[in-house]
Amino acid sequence: MSSPLLITGFVRRAGEFFGDREVVEYRAGTEVHRCTHREHHARVVRLAGALVRLGVRPGDRVATLAWNHHRHLELYSAVPLAGGVLHTVNLRLEPGEITYIVEHAEDRVVFVDRSLLPLLEQVRARRPDLLVVVTDGGGGEPGVLDHEDLVAAGPDLDAPPAVDEDDLAALCYTSGTTGLPKGVGYSHRALYLHTFAACLADGHAISERDTVLHVVPMFHANAWGIPFAALMSGARQVLPGPHPTPADIARVIEAERVTYVGMVPTVAVDLARHAKATGADLSSLRALVLGGSTPSLELIRTLECDLGVPVYQGWGMTEISPMGTFARPPARTDGDPAARHAYVRTQGRLLPGLEWRLVDDDLRDVPHDGVHRGELLMRGPWVATRYFRDEHPESFHEGWLRTGDIATIDPEGCLEIVDRSKDLIKSGGEWISSVELEQALLAHPAVREAAVVAVPHERWQERPVAMVVLDDGAPAGPAELLDHLRERVPGWWLPERVLVVPELPRTSVGKIDKKRLRATVPVDRPGPPL
Repeated sequence: MSSPLLITGFVRRAGEFFGDREVVEYRAGTEVHRCTHREHHARVVRLAGALVRLGVRPGDRVATLAWNHHRHLELYSAVPLAGGVLHTVNLRLEPGEITYIVEHAEDRVVFVDRSLLPLLEQVRARRPDLLVVVTDGGGGEPGVLDHEDLVAAGPDLDAPPAVDEDDLAALCYTSGTTGLPKGVGYSHRALYLHTFAACLADGHAISERDTVLHVVPMFHANAWGIPFAALMSGARQVLPGPHPTPADIARVIEAERVTYVGMVPTVAVDLARHAKATGADLSSLRALVLGGSTPSLELIRTLECDLGVPVYQGWGMTEISPMGTFARPPARTDGDPAARHAYVRTQGRLLPGLEWRLVDDDLRDVPHDGVHRGELLMRGPWVATRYFRDEHPESFHEGWLRTGDIATIDPEGCLEIVDRSKDLIKSGGEWISSVELEQALLAHPAVREAAVVAVPHERWQERPVAMVVLDDGAPAGPAELLDHLRERVPGWWLPERVLVVPELPRTSVGKIDKKRLRATVPVDRPGPPL
């Protein structure tokens, strides 16, 4: 039979088959909401009916500007059920960027946390027709409605608008670190198949037995697609609310016996440090999944050996919905912790349904031998073929997405990202990997974070400069760190300078912001002879 693949069935399935499983919300480590999947489904159906009554029609964009809470989770299902397109807006962007995104998407309605209303002042002045719904605390002013009032008034959406599996269900914008943010639209079909991949045993393996904690921001790349996977499988879902600290995350894991959580490595470093200092109980976790950047071996060892938490890594990007690979160690690593940890540091194997290539600068194929490097190209049913309302032909090639990641693939099909194309450093005609330098610095026990960027050089074209954040009280200085690097990288890779800094700037999704770093590094000092 040919039936449409629609994500709107996930919430109904959760309510029907896993009705007693729960959705729980915390704020600052304290429980503030608890309901069953059955009750969650009922609220979603009424919220979808309210959206249709507000005038939302198939294809209309409905934006969210919100933290991770149960009302935001309701919108993940209610907007597509009403025929709309869920547009999650990054709340860490500047008001001008938010204005650009909301206007570019032509959002009809925006749901916003009351604390974030100031971020909408500029766009509301330019778009007086924009309907605003406050998620927490009521309206009380012209043009501002209340989320709970909409749910209470309903009505139940008994006959959802007809949509096709190729219609858009969601929309996310890239963070725009190299230009204006670009929109990536996700069809029902793409998200449906992506959700199945997330639940595979060699993927995130999410099932009804799990209690999932959503630490990954729900405004970022569909929160890795995990809310959809948890709904489809009937897992318990726990939401930490705004600004969860490492102590909050640890408290929720212990209180709810969380089994699965995903986060970027910087958050995991702070969580591990808190757990070691306080004895927080993380023993319920069967999987802590890292993504966004390559974790250090030290972090993996600390989590697995010191805290007993199984660690995995996933790789993806906004244009891939976002999952592309998953590093679940193969059977050959069983009983060999060192081999397991080394594998988790890679990006792992390609998920079923996707295809990949490595190409050189002339877009010719590069062998998958674990040695030759090339730009990674991707295609598949949940990979973008274009940007929303924008032409960027340089990002696509003959049906393939150009990821901009420089990588190797070994004969077993294991991916290792060695750098971003824009972060490679060309010195004297040869390439230096900023990622490999960063990983070598992170191997020093005093280094908490590291970033390497290129600076212009009169003789060598570019040279690397490293910036490091040390652990509190660590005595290491630049000379010691350079000596540490001499044992691990070629001599001509040694950074021009190693700068010890109090912190590294981050993008809106928590990655180290190398664009800002490059702008702050002075370039007027001559480099050492090579």
